[in-house]
Amino acid sequence: MMDATQLVNEIEQLPPQAQHQIEDFIAFIKTRYQPVNSKLSDEGFVGIWSDRDDMQDSTEWVKNTRQSEWTNNNG
Repeated sequence: MMDATQLVNEIEQLPPQAQHQIEDFIAFIKTRYQPVNSKLSDEGFVGIWSDRDDMQDSTEWVKNTRQSEWTNNNG
């Protein structure tokens, strides 16, 4: 395995287009190996239904939806 100095030297010897590909690959690898201890509240999907009045009580919404579906599909 190369040390950091050897790796930098190898990259510097590549043409600019190849160096850009390496930059892109490093960015990709960083997204694949991000720590899993990120906060759930930072995720984009959290709060997507916060403005819906029918979703204020999710348990009640599920109960009503199930009851409605069961009534409509069995009658």
